[in-house]
Amino acid sequence: MIRIIAGPCQHESLEHSLEIAQHCADVCCKYGAEYIFKASFDKANRSSMQGKRGVGMDRTMMDFIEIKKQLGVKLLTDVHTEGHVSSVRSVVDVIQIPAFLCRQTDLLQAACATDCIVNIKKGQFLAPWDMNGILSKTEGAKEVWITERGTSFGYNTLVVDFTGLDYMLNNYSAPVVLDATHGVQKPGGLGGSSGGNRDYVPGLCRAGSALGITSFFIEVHPDPDNAPSDGPNMLKLEDFDRVVGEIHEYSYTNSS
Repeated sequence: MIRIIAGPCQHESLEHSLEIAQHCADVCCKYGAEYIFKASFDKANRSSMQGKRGVGMDRTMMDFIEIKKQLGVKLLTDVHTEGHVSSVRSVVDVIQIPAFLCRQTDLLQAACATDCIVNIKKGQFLAPWDMNGILSKTEGAKEVWITERGTSFGYNTLVVDFTGLDYMLNNYSAPVVLDATHGVQKPGGLGGSSGGNRDYVPGLCRAGSALGITSFFIEVHPDPDNAPSDGPNMLKLEDFDRVVGEIHEYSYTNSS
C-alpha cells in the first residue's frame, strides 16, 4: 500500500492546516493510499535569525487535536528535545527525528520509548550504510521508518542518490520513505533562507515509485511562494493530485 506523508512545512493556523489536510486526505483516498498529515510546531533549524519558526508547541498541539477530531487523519511532527517528545507523544501518531539530530542517542531513545512510530530523517552527511548504527539505538520502538531527504553535494546543493535508496531497500527491514521535496532543496541557497526547485519533485516521485519506494514525504502549501519556510521546494497544493496519481501509476506498473 502506498503511504503519503504530506502537509505544510510549518503549522500556520488551524484553518490553514485543515484545508491542506482535507485536500490531501481526499486525494489519498481517491488513490487508495494511506495518508498522514505533517506539520512542524517549531522550525528550530533556520538559515538565519530572520527565519520564521512557527506558532509553538501549545497552539499546534491544540490544533492537531482538532484536526484529528474533524478529519480522523494520522499526525506527524518533528521534535528537537526529549521534552518535546513528552509533549507530543499523546497527540501524534508519528514522531520525526530531524536529519541534523538523527544520531542524538538520548533523543532517539526517548522517541522509541513511546507508543508512536519513529520516523528518522537520514542526515545529509550520512552514507546509506551509516543508518545501521542509528537503527541500533532504536530497540523497543513500536516501528521505525528511514527517510531519505537528499545528500550534501557541494555547497548549497543536495542530490538524491537512488543507488543509496536501493541499498537501504535491500538491507534494512525498516520501511524507506522518499522525501521528494527536501530532496530538491538548496540549503541556505538564498543567503538568508533555503532555496530549491519544486519542478523536480514529480520526477523524483516517479523514479522512487519505479525503484520500489512505497512511502513518500511531500510538503505542500496553497501558496508556497509566500510560505514562511521552505517555499521554493514545497509542492503547490493544486499539483498534489497529479503527483500522487503518478506515484500510484508507477508503483503498480512496477509491481505488475
